Amino acid sequence: MTSLLVVSLVLYAASQTIPALSSTTAYPSAPGTETTDCSVSGTDKLIPVRREVYDGGRIIDITHRYSPDMPEYGSSEGIGQFLWLEHSMKNGSLANQSKMKMPSHTGTHVDAPGHFFDHYFDAGFDVDTLDLEVLNGPALLVDVPRDSNITAEVMKSLNIPKGVRRVLFRTLNTDRRLMFKKESDLSYVGFMKDGAKWLVENTDIKLVGIDYLSAAAYDDLAPAHFVFLESREIILVEALKLDDVPAGIYTVHCLPLRLLGAEGSPIRCILIK
Repeated sequence: MTSLLVVSLVLYAASQTIPALSSTTAYPSAPGTETTDCSVSGTDKLIPVRREVYDGGRIIDITHRYSPDMPEYGSSEGIGQFLWLEHSMKNGSLANQSKMKMPSHTGTHVDAPGHFFDHYFDAGFDVDTLDLEVLNGPALLVDVPRDSNITAEVMKSLNIPKGVRRVLFRTLNTDRRLMFKKESDLSYVGFMKDGAKWLVENTDIKLVGIDYLSAAAYDDLAPAHFVFLESREIILVEALKLDDVPAGIYTVHCLPLRLLGAEGSPIRCILIK
């Protein structure tokens, strides 16, 4: 028995070994934001490193980088200028200090129940009330068939096992790189009402992640949201950056801002292998 325990511990330790440093080309940065390593030698400029992958590939950032050309739902102009330097050292200020203003459902973000239920909004079910246990833990990344919105039939075909509580759905939205286009595209893939209902009634999923600005397809925008949010048990994380991330099991960590009274919030999400 002792020998068996030792072997088990050795195997477990081996499985936790951090992988060797590998190429990050499988996880490209947003177009136009690639940079090289920082260097300070002579008159060389300081150049920041912007990464999608950390710790030799063990940590993957699945949050979209905020930029003025990031799409805003229903707009053709992107989010526009959302950040400006209110106090500048170049103009004599003691320190640089920026101000930020943008919609709460922009970029990678989370929905609270008050987003589609006014009585929940009035009662205070905001992003500060969301369960961090649901937003952090083991998660399954799955590929959705590319020829359909997420219907009940599609959900059945995915064969997601009972007990799985967090699922990230990669769809045609990722292939089309919709989050990298300035103009909002209402032909995006999302859940239809029957797909949302099937998920609620037949799975243990409590975190639904998807790769565009809405988890619900445009044709069922309100009905699918109603199904997901009515119980206040399912959390929607939208506009995830899932390009070139292998399907499989990860640990997900998603942390919204503690915005009192807000029905949505920007969120930083990472996957850990």
